[in-house]
Amino acid sequence: MEVAVPLLCLAATVLVWGVLWVWGSWERVTRPEQAGLPGGGSRTLLVTAHPDDEAMFFAPTILGLTRLRHQVFLLCFSAGNYYNQGEIRKKELLQSCDVLGIPPSNIMIIENRDFPDDPDVRWDPERAADVLLQHVEANGITLVVTFDEGGVSGHSNHVALNAAVRTLHAEGKLPKGCLVLTLQSVNLLRKYLYLLDLPCSLLLARDALFVLTQREAAQAQRAMSCHHSQLLWFRRLYVLFSRYMRINSLNFL
Repeated sequence: MEVAVPLLCLAATVLVWGVLWVWGSWERVTRPEQAGLPGGGSRTLLVTAHPDDEAMFFAPTILGLTRLRHQVFLLCFSAGNYYNQGEIRKKELLQSCDVLGIPPSNIMIIENRDFPDDPDVRWDPERAADVLLQHVEANGITLVVTFDEGGVSGHSNHVALNAAVRTLHAEGKLPKGCLVLTLQSVNLLRKYLYLLDLPCSLLLARDALFVLTQREAAQAQRAMSCHHSQLLWFRRLYVLFSRYMRINSLNFL
């Protein structure tokens, strides 16, 4: 009994400390400011490979940047025509972006044979870099957001976009002051922990972390539901359990 009391006190202390730490970290990520990110009025370009990437992977980032009063642009490198659904998917993308607050005038969908929607085709990073740079310069972009080297799902088209951005960054071709954030890939277990991954995300976050409120999470789900053609049973499960529908951790290059 004499040993149990100190252990209970220690456990209670650790629990209280943990709750306070999580609460303090949550306060930081839900404040309007995030260290290192450009301020309000910045022009941010989200670079994706397919229609539905913006909702399936980047909704917390889009809504988080909107909180920071960024003007968000979207450059989608394909119409998602792998199953000959390109025309349908372009319309779904516009509907999804409307839910997420990206106006049609800020959306560019590329339809080019150099960038087919095909996991077995690795896009040429140099060619993708040229297209990306043109869009950055034409729109006065100050922050580029895209996939990391793991591409979240490992899709070769996602990985190619990271290679393109890294090429521009390494060669110093991006405009002066233009920053690059990449979405952190996580292991399979963490990927499907939904909000249970929050403590781990708070602990491991390096540069930027966006966590959606309950209202924003419902908004993200509405955006994903616009992609009717893609809502097969396993994607419905993804919407329910994936952390990427609620949490985005990003790192600067």
